[in-house]
Amino acid sequence: MTRKIGYARVSTIGQTLDMQIQTLRTHGCERIFQEKASGADAERVQLRRLLRSLAEGDVIIVTRIDRLARSTFDLFAIVKEITRKGAQFYSLAEPWTDTTTSTGRLMLAVLGGLADVERDLIRTRTSEGRARAMKQGIKMGRPARITEAQRYEITRRRQDGEALKTVAEAFGISPGTVSRIVTGADSHRSRKKAASEGV
Repeated sequence: MTRKIGYARVSTIGQTLDMQIQTLRTHGCERIFQEKASGADAERVQLRRLLRSLAEGDVIIVTRIDRLARSTFDLFAIVKEITRKGAQFYSLAEPWTDTTTSTGRLMLAVLGGLADVERDLIRTRTSEGRARAMKQGIKMGRPARITEAQRYEITRRRQDGEALKTVAEAFGISPGTVSRIVTGADSHRSRKKAASEGV
């Protein structure tokens, strides 16, 4: 037996789902999953619940595509998951998305191609951005937790005989990190001294 299942979403807490819910009920949705979450939120709990509950023959209905997905890639991935379970998808505002028709299936194939292009563009832009940042001297990855001034202070306190554990607790780091900082400082001084003496 075919079930019509609705999905309604708004981006912020202040917005209301009433209009979407009314429209979905008018189009025969027996069950409606409701969500107040940004489209960029990967953890859309109700959408995940909807996808898990799908059975063969179900029809997922939304009022507009942007209620379901935030990008072409996202839309393709979700609709692909729906069709993989033997269910169908339909957007009231975009009738061409009806996967029960040959036109809808063709558009799904086109979406797959667009999603691949979008993924490649994102990858290219990310690589170019990383290259530009590195060229400008911006270090990639997580910023260092300990500043140079703190490294100097850690080294000085250890050289003054302060306990390893006490120094570590003072800076919120592990004793091993303190040892590495001090060892690194000693190595740097040794290299500097050797260079000045022409060794």
